[in-house]
Amino acid sequence: MPIGMQSIIAVGLGVLIGSLAPAAGEQMKILGDLFLNLVQVVVLPLVFPLIVLAIARMESVKKVGRIAGKAVLYFELVTTVILLLAVGLAKFTGIGKSAPVHGADAKDLDGLSQGIDFHALVLHAVPKNIFAAFGEGNLLGAITFALLVGVAMAAVGEKAAPLTSVLESFVDVMFKVVGYVIRVAPLGVLGFMSYDVAHYGFGNLRSLAGFIVVVYAGLAIIIGLLFPLIAAIYRIRYFKLLKAIANLAGIAFVTRSSESVLAPLMGKLEDFGLSRSTTSFVVPLGYSFNTDGSVLYMGTAMVFLANAYGANTSLPALLLMVGVLVILSKGMAGVASASIVVLIAASSSVGLPAEGIALLLGVDFIVDMARTGVNVIGNSLASAVVDSSERRREAKYGPSDAAHEAGEAAEHDGTTSELQLAPSPQKHAAR
Repeated sequence: MPIGMQSIIAVGLGVLIGSLAPAAGEQMKILGDLFLNLVQVVVLPLVFPLIVLAIARMESVKKVGRIAGKAVLYFELVTTVILLLAVGLAKFTGIGKSAPVHGADAKDLDGLSQGIDFHALVLHAVPKNIFAAFGEGNLLGAITFALLVGVAMAAVGEKAAPLTSVLESFVDVMFKVVGYVIRVAPLGVLGFMSYDVAHYGFGNLRSLAGFIVVVYAGLAIIIGLLFPLIAAIYRIRYFKLLKAIANLAGIAFVTRSSESVLAPLMGKLEDFGLSRSTTSFVVPLGYSFNTDGSVLYMGTAMVFLANAYGANTSLPALLLMVGVLVILSKGMAGVASASIVVLIAASSSVGLPAEGIALLLGVDFIVDMARTGVNVIGNSLASAVVDSSERRREAKYGPSDAAHEAGEAAEHDGTTSELQLAPSPQKHAAR
């Protein structure tokens, strides 16, 4: 039976167990936690060597910087457009004007109101101990260290060939392990669904139905209109891409963890036709800086709170909300309960009471599922866009742009570019 069908059956069973036997449903959370633990133990051991090899195979430091620049620029532009869509949709529908904010319990926010510390974020991205970073699951720190190792391997050239061979073998083994882990995903789905229904119930659905509908409508617009438009601009077969990653997006939807499909997602994108060097670099980076579904949720929630408390929702006020979220959403990496924490910090920045956010916690698991699935789709499309851009460049300058870049440098200073790095042994063999 396909993994997607197994997961659908698990969802149905989870709803039944959580509704009819809440005590048992609460206990079944252990199945979901075990699945996430299996996933997390695989993520960094796979992502780290993939990024190292991706950087080591690039012909120049300039190419590394170019791909990183394209990815970050794409993340910034798309998330800003999504935030504008979110606040516009929420303003148009007027959600929150009759929300029962008096029933919100600020105690629900205990432990989440620490805000965003950008100083800590920078240190999080540059860890002092890489082994501690691996132990903490610090993806951003692992990416930084992998970049350094990859550039160094490219710089030493042939001397790095034995290490390249070891890392390639290790990656193949880890992909096999990922396959084993994904086979038990339906059990994780069953555990999480049973727990969510038993623990949260559906008591707040009626009072917050408008908020849930608007969030899902916004996410549908992103998937059905914005993403296809971006894909058309870059000539990407969007719906074929969507079909290729549908099962993984579904698993992320139910488990509410995009990390649960990070490793297999890179394999699926490679099977779709994207280069491993691009996906290995862009996808992990996107997990830290490209959370399309989450920013739509936060933009909608901000307007919901403003309407609930009768705050100013004029155009300048809405643009201020967008500006604050553009900045704070980039601090989500490495923050537990990231969307809620950023929402608390953003609300405080524009003068909205944080207590209202407690009301949203009752239905957070419902919207969290959808925004997590959209995050996965958004990062897949981002990788496809960057890969398409690089292929167009290669079509213009040839399969390797190292010589072209070296020529550009020579034109400027009359010397050979010192940024050019030695290609990997595989490149030599191919040539």
